[in-house]
Amino acid sequence: MANYIHVPEGAPVVQKLDVTVDENDYRPVALQLIKALRPHWKPSEVKMKTFTDGITNKLIGCYVGGALQDVVLVRIYGNKTELFVDRDNEVKSFRVLQAHRCAPRLYCTFNNGLCYEFLQGVALEPEHIRNPTIFRLIARQMAKYHAIHAHNGWVPQSDLWHKMGKYFSLAPTYFEDPEKNQRLRSQVPDAMCLSEELLWLQQNLSKLNSPVVLCHNDLLCNNIIYQQEGGHVKFIDYEYAGYNYQAYDIGNHFNEFAGLNEVDYSLYPERSFQLQWLRAYLEAYKEYKDLGTEVSEVSEAEVEVLYVQVNRFALASHFFWGLWALIQAQYSTIDFDFLGYAVLRFNQYFKMKPEVTALNFPE
Repeated sequence: MANYIHVPEGAPVVQKLDVTVDENDYRPVALQLIKALRPHWKPSEVKMKTFTDGITNKLIGCYVGGALQDVVLVRIYGNKTELFVDRDNEVKSFRVLQAHRCAPRLYCTFNNGLCYEFLQGVALEPEHIRNPTIFRLIARQMAKYHAIHAHNGWVPQSDLWHKMGKYFSLAPTYFEDPEKNQRLRSQVPDAMCLSEELLWLQQNLSKLNSPVVLCHNDLLCNNIIYQQEGGHVKFIDYEYAGYNYQAYDIGNHFNEFAGLNEVDYSLYPERSFQLQWLRAYLEAYKEYKDLGTEVSEVSEAEVEVLYVQVNRFALASHFFWGLWALIQAQYSTIDFDFLGYAVLRFNQYFKMKPEVTALNFPE
């Protein structure tokens, strides 16, 4: 599927440095990276700040002086994440988005990570993304992503089902820790049930005619940076970016209204909010797709169709991250209850399923 991500000619070449950073003793090799990227910085003056928001990788900000003006972010990939993240695809997505001024600068890659520009601004929380000004900015920025042509003449296809099948095959059915294994057996659906649900999702969602577009695929609150001064939002972290169903990307974002550390699915956006959000999105999407022509009107029917598609694809998002969390529970060294998170996602999947399958398309 990485073949579909075509980096535009003239995009800056990203250097690859043959070093490996130890996540537990990162400073020595991080300084080697900084020497290559900021040769005028004195190693003794380089300060390092660890960011703790992410639950996939380790992120360190390197800078000199008192203010965070020029910060080089060093991201060290999480343990075994290469099993479920296509790192070549991530770099291609990063370069495509950078070429369209949707991403920070990517400075270099190294054996187990990459270095990139720090974006000034505020990483959002669930309470921010309901703000009318901010949600319209988010809808517009997502539309801009979705309108990018990055397939060099190929007809893009979603790799969602292939990726979910891979995740399903990697998901553990047993943990050596007895307590953890008991939680798995008692709280997570068994492999037969998950296999049946995965087939049901593919058969039912593939028929919804949602366009396949270039998606972020992981638009949780902390991956949205709000720059108040210019009135912009930017999305960060492109590990899961790639071609996918338009409705999946939006439904996945709506699921993230519930937050990450204290998940509360009562915060999932209600219908009236969604319709406002989706109209703002469709207006921007048509504008970006039809540049140079008069912007088409968005009909009520178009908004209603997208509403049904999005809420059904929100099911696939729960299922995807449920499988992902099971894999992380097996391999990740990050202090986070991944198994508990998998339970939350699968529980919400089964709770939502009858509600969203009962939704009807407009006549």
